[in-house]
Amino acid sequence: MSSLPRAVEPRLLRGFLAVAEELHFTRAAARLYVAQQALSRDVRRLERELGVELFVRSTRQVVLTGDGERLVPHARRVLAAHEELMAAFRQVRPLLVDLNSPGLETGARVLRRARELAPELELMARYESGLTYAAAEILAGRLDVSFGRFAGLEPGVRARLAQQPVRYAPMTVILPADHRLAALDAVPLAELAGERVYAGAGNSRTPEWTDLAARLFEGRGIEVAAPAPLAVGEEEFQRIMAKMRAPVLAVVDFPPMPGTVTRPLVDPVPLSPVSLVWRKGFRHPGLDALRRAAAELARAEVWLAHPEDGWIPPTDALIMMTFT
Repeated sequence: MSSLPRAVEPRLLRGFLAVAEELHFTRAAARLYVAQQALSRDVRRLERELGVELFVRSTRQVVLTGDGERLVPHARRVLAAHEELMAAFRQVRPLLVDLNSPGLETGARVLRRARELAPELELMARYESGLTYAAAEILAGRLDVSFGRFAGLEPGVRARLAQQPVRYAPMTVILPADHRLAALDAVPLAELAGERVYAGAGNSRTPEWTDLAARLFEGRGIEVAAPAPLAVGEEEFQRIMAKMRAPVLAVVDFPPMPGTVTRPLVDPVPLSPVSLVWRKGFRHPGLDALRRAAAELARAEVWLAHPEDGWIPPTDALIMMTFT
């Protein structure tokens, strides 16, 4: 037998096996619901590609050659593996959706609505803490979707990702209950002058958040607090923050912490841009459901409205106007 071609189409092997089992071209063609002439062409093509004769044909009978008999078990194994492969991918795998941190409602609400829109799909939540880390996981194929500040990613990373703006989330400050500003209903940014505010400095997963804080604090006399020990889990984060006793920059849906109060920031109202982010070219019905859910909620909740006294970096504003 001559050297094999790079690939043999499963259709050709399927036709060969039908003839090999029926030993009759007309019956084999009827079994495959194809014309006899088409089946004969496929068998001749397979013989050319393999460089052998598979059948001895006469007006009275069709008989397998030695090479034909040798091909039968190989063809069966190849077709069985092909069917197993196709069956595996007919089942839609779970979509892995990063919600950043437990308790953040923007991504969680989008995910809940997407599950309502596509109850037959499995959309599984993950918590990767920050978009910078999640973006690397998405590009590596270990995660499918995340939420966060798209403009805070490196340009080379952004170029490989797609995004859909979801929300301008108003930013807040979390204060120890006995802090001098805790009695205020809202905290003007000017009142934070002289404070060191924690914004995730030193956390390699969330540099996009620290960068947003630095841009907000610039020229206002507010410092980004020094790095704290990296806390894993909600309880550890709360313990470290209680020990530091520094104000914490957060967003409006950040979960409450014991012994603290959360106050909106005003004059101006700083906004944290939130986008739905995925790898360019990625296709999954769960992603379609997430995009529909995000668009629905953004309209219903007016999430993409920009208040007159709102603040956002110009580069973020430009990117948030761009839909992929």
